[in-house]
Amino acid sequence: TANGLRDRQGRLRLEVYPPGNDEFLADDNVLLNAGKTFRRVDIAVPASGPATLCVRLPSAGTYTVSLLHDRDANRRFGFSIDGVGFSNNPRLGLARPSARSVRVIAGGGVTPLSIVMNYRRGLLSVGPIEQ
Repeated sequence: TANGLRDRQGRLRLEVYPPGNDEFLADDNVLLNAGKTFRRVDIAVPASGPATLCVRLPSAGTYTVSLLHDRDANRRFGFSIDGVGFSNNPRLGLARPSARSVRVIAGGGVTPLSIVMNYRRGLLSVGPIEQ
C-alpha cells in the first residue's frame, strides 16, 4: 500500500528485485536474462481510497521493493516531480538506499507492505509529505 501520495494523478509502479546490492534497481532485462527475479506491476493511481498493488512472487524469500509515483505518467523517474518509496521505508538522501536497508522477507502467502512515498522538498532534500 502506498501511503502519503502527493496527489491522485499519474501511475504507480511497484518493482521487486533480488536482495543483492548489485541487483537492486538493476536493469530488468539484465536480471531476467540472468534468470534472476524481477517483477513489475503498473497501475493508474486510484481516484480515491487506498492505493494498493499486488505482485505474484516466484516463491517465499528475501527481496527488495521499490515504488514509483510517476505523477506525469511518462514512464521514467523525474526527481523534481515524481515520488519514490522503498520497502522498510528507509530515510532517503539524494542517493539510492542500500539493498540491505530495503530487504524484506516474503512468506508463502500475502505479505503486506506499507510504503511511505517521498518527494523532493527544496533543492537538496527528499522526504515524505508533511501531514
